[in-house]
Amino acid sequence: MRALLSLFALLPVSLLQAAEIPLYPTGPSEDSAFLRFFNAGDTALELSAENGASLRLEGDVRASDFLTVPAGKPIKGNLKQGEAQQTLDISVAPGEFASVVGIATEQGLNLVTVREVPDDFNALKASLAFYSLDASCANAGLQAAGRNVDIFKDVASGALQRRSINPLNLSVQLRCGGASVGEPLALGELAAGQRYTLFLVPSADGPRLFQVLDNLAN
Repeated sequence: MRALLSLFALLPVSLLQAAEIPLYPTGPSEDSAFLRFFNAGDTALELSAENGASLRLEGDVRASDFLTVPAGKPIKGNLKQGEAQQTLDISVAPGEFASVVGIATEQGLNLVTVREVPDDFNALKASLAFYSLDASCANAGLQAAGRNVDIFKDVASGALQRRSINPLNLSVQLRCGGASVGEPLALGELAAGQRYTLFLVPSADGPRLFQVLDNLAN
């Protein structure tokens, strides 16, 4: 536990965002577990671990990299956004990649945990995930922008889908209840062997998409 909390102190947010390290080269380790944090709000999300170590996500820096954590061991602390806060108490299973998402609500700060055990590694393809975390977007999906081609379809709130796709320059259109919502999001050139996540989260302007590169902190 002390070793984990030291990671938060030693890894500044700038480092967590700058490193472009593939999530894993040959598949997830059964003995390791991985945890990251994502800020869905417009104000800073701050983590304070039990030993006083901290992590801050704000502005364009919305996601931390995946931190390697002890599998099955409790990770405790406090997450704060503005005046709202929530206690963090989570454990991550071996081989699991967990994302803790801080979502601002009228009642305060809501923490949603999304868990994956990836099994789709392919060095010749890109891996793209879609996390649907906005209940106002029913049967959420994504299409290739300008084309009637579904990438993801009918993803329930709180659920996720992941798939391998050919490396290409891609823009996506959010779909809610079978209708297009908002402007297309340009993802840029998706690289072979790399992994990406699209977070669908609520905002004051309606459902919003954010792209994150699934880095593993070094």
